[in-house]
Amino acid sequence: MGFRAAIAQVDSRVGDLPYNVDHHLAFVDRAIREKARLIVFPELSLTGYTLRDLAADVALDPVTSRVLMPLLAKSRKITIVAGFVESGKDHGLYNAAVCFEDGEVLQVHRKIYPPTYGMFEEGRYFSRGASVRAFDSKLGRLGMLVCEDMWHLPLPYLLVRDGAEMILGLTASPTRMGGDKDDLSNARINHEHQATYARLLSSYVLFSNRVGFEDGVSFWGGSVANDPFGHQLARGKYFEEDLLIADILPEEVRRARRLSRHVLDDDPQLVLDTLRRLKNRPNF
Repeated sequence: MGFRAAIAQVDSRVGDLPYNVDHHLAFVDRAIREKARLIVFPELSLTGYTLRDLAADVALDPVTSRVLMPLLAKSRKITIVAGFVESGKDHGLYNAAVCFEDGEVLQVHRKIYPPTYGMFEEGRYFSRGASVRAFDSKLGRLGMLVCEDMWHLPLPYLLVRDGAEMILGLTASPTRMGGDKDDLSNARINHEHQATYARLLSSYVLFSNRVGFEDGVSFWGGSVANDPFGHQLARGKYFEEDLLIADILPEEVRRARRLSRHVLDDDPQLVLDTLRRLKNRPNF
């Protein structure tokens, strides 16, 4: 049975958890009015992105945090996926995604590849996640990845091998202003990227990218929902908050995987055997 999904591309305030929670709730209520059963927010949507030393101040445990209780309560009506800073039991800080469903924390994914190249400096403030796994929701089997994770081929592949039929990508993709805002190179590359994953992995891909300005950096939005054939079901505005709605039909995953057998014919044992053979090579 199908369902309606929402993607909320929002502008968050750096370090202001109460404001950001209220802002999330406003979008959640809009999604509920649209009869959506899932809403996906961007990377670090609850905290803002350019946190630096503020990361420790906004870090929390999503199970016990009082500030998140309204979102937990609202998840009895709609499944909510959002970005936050997790305070780990090892005392590390993690750029993470959380899924709330039926008043509980259903799953947390810690970003595995916090970037430290170019303008990015996440590796100075965040520890790396160490696992990727799909999980069962009442909406089906899902997988979550955070921004840079989507640029590492094995991670979406591993989620699908673990049974995911929908990949949720939470991002905060920046751009430098200039050129034609309706034809951003960042947008073209990312949209091609998401469509390729959807097509080759015969899976839905929901890409939620934030908007707004932080510390001289602009975030471009352009969130998309792709079906298992790579077709774009919905696309968000550039540089403006937006709420996208897409109808999800699980039978389309079955149809895609039977018509184009990329996933059905894949041989994970070949992958494992080849990696074992290669792992002792220099520079592997």
